[in-house]
Amino acid sequence: MAKPNVLVTRRWPAEVEARLTEVFDATLSRDDVPLGAEGLKAALGAYDAVMPTVTDRVNADVLAVEPLRARVIGSYGVGFNHIDVAAAKQRGIVVTNTPDVLTDCTADLAMTLLLMAARRAGEGERHLRADAWTGWRPTHMVGTKVTGKTLGVVGMGRIGRAVARRAHHGFDMAVLYHDAVRLTSEQELEHGARACANLEELLGAADFVSLHCPATPETRHLMNASRLSRMRKDAILINTARGDVVDEAALVEALRSGAIAGAGLDVYEAEPKVTDALKTMENVVLLPHLGSATRETRVAMGLRVIENVQAFFDGRTPRDRVA
Repeated sequence: MAKPNVLVTRRWPAEVEARLTEVFDATLSRDDVPLGAEGLKAALGAYDAVMPTVTDRVNADVLAVEPLRARVIGSYGVGFNHIDVAAAKQRGIVVTNTPDVLTDCTADLAMTLLLMAARRAGEGERHLRADAWTGWRPTHMVGTKVTGKTLGVVGMGRIGRAVARRAHHGFDMAVLYHDAVRLTSEQELEHGARACANLEELLGAADFVSLHCPATPETRHLMNASRLSRMRKDAILINTARGDVVDEAALVEALRSGAIAGAGLDVYEAEPKVTDALKTMENVVLLPHLGSATRETRVAMGLRVIENVQAFFDGRTPRDRVA
């Protein structure tokens, strides 16, 4: 029996690509350049399955391609807002993602951003590399303490809970959270967490606000000018969720005006483009979407895609089906 014919849109870890060629008749990306809309259309028309990443915009126009051959899209990443799931479903295409396996590393990175922003680590390294450091002095590059402060978690799913656990047990932080689904009393106790009645309550009480909600039409610009103004002036915003959860122009203004003290960002509204003003601000830590970027996690993500797509072609329900 012929192997399913699949296309992978970007380079994946070598051991995952080796497994892909064992299981499928796989076309791999050699130049690691995004396909763009026309390339994605061609792939959907020529292959049994397409395996995109979170940077591939599989929108309704792309999914309207004729003739359509692909029956499954195995996305490499936990978020799937880059795929028009409703349009895929209408065309009879199954969509899968890769939850679970990137939880710990993304939570680790959220804490990295929090610590870097609080202790001015990025600014300090730039200062030292520029040969501007003249030695220790009591008032030099003073940041803010993390231990014992209050963390507000927006979105208490897998990653949000993992961040809360690290903050509470590792840094003795009080944890507030806002989510449509409340944790059980046992879970709240485990994470040292207290639910807030609304987002505004959380924003007004937290020293650090960490975003872990999915990107949906409802959460687009969740952190807008009004909500940023609800934060404390000495508070720091952390975003490892999705870029469009934050109104980037409003964030620039809040940072510039002193409405909030700082930010740590791993994702951006028009990724990979980053608002120029953010790049000039010393009170912002900027990372290039590194949330899941460890060897162990990126391999696990690729193997999870293979597992899902293989299950589909074996006639089984993929474990991580989202459409």
